[in-house]
Amino acid sequence: MKVLVDEMYDGLDDLLIEKGFEAQSVKKLIAKGEKLKSDFSVLNYTRHNEMVLVTEDKENEKACIENNIPYICLNKEQVFNTILESLKKL
Repeated sequence: MKVLVDEMYDGLDDLLIEKGFEAQSVKKLIAKGEKLKSDFSVLNYTRHNEMVLVTEDKENEKACIENNIPYICLNKEQVFNTILESLKKL
């Protein structure tokens, strides 16, 4: 499975690669010269390369739904709940 990690989650691509996924980071692709500074470009790249987009951007989530692009939308509530569950285990 190919995964595109939005800029706010740069670094997760490396962790996904370690787990056997083919992952890329928007931030690193921009540094290599890809034109991915707009949401539209990121979504087109995701679709063209048959990837799953990992983002927390609600507008990207809506666009993925409208255009049938697979995505994982993370948010602060999910992160907070993960922290709470981990704290409960300590």
